[in-house]
Amino acid sequence: QVQLLESGGGLVQAGGSLRLSCAVSGRTSSSYAMGWFRQAPGKEREIVAGIGWSGRTTYYLDSVKGRFTISRDNAKNTVYLQMNTLKPEDTAIYYCAARSGVAYRTLANEYDYWGQGTQVTVSS
Repeated sequence: QVQLLESGGGLVQAGGSLRLSCAVSGRTSSSYAMGWFRQAPGKEREIVAGIGWSGRTTYYLDSVKGRFTISRDNAKNTVYLQMNTLKPEDTAIYYCAARSGVAYRTLANEYDYWGQGTQVTVSS
């Protein structure tokens, strides 16, 4: 079993930055890929960024490319999402997710474990 705990959300003005962290605990001896998802009110959950086990492969939603950066520190069992130049449309609950294996996926139903989510609110 794997447990995920997000932190770093909050309220920020448009143009500002936040850094989300996701601490992974439990069966961390096996390889796992990670994803950051978000869900805004009335909208479906969507992937924002994904990263493979090695950290060498990443994926970004088109609307966040050039603004968000996903990274991981396997020694610390932690995954990060650096969010710069935030926009009001980035407002959502952000979730980290883990799946067994080395490759990330882009669909929520392909992830096995989820955190409780952290609220990100960007004011205009």
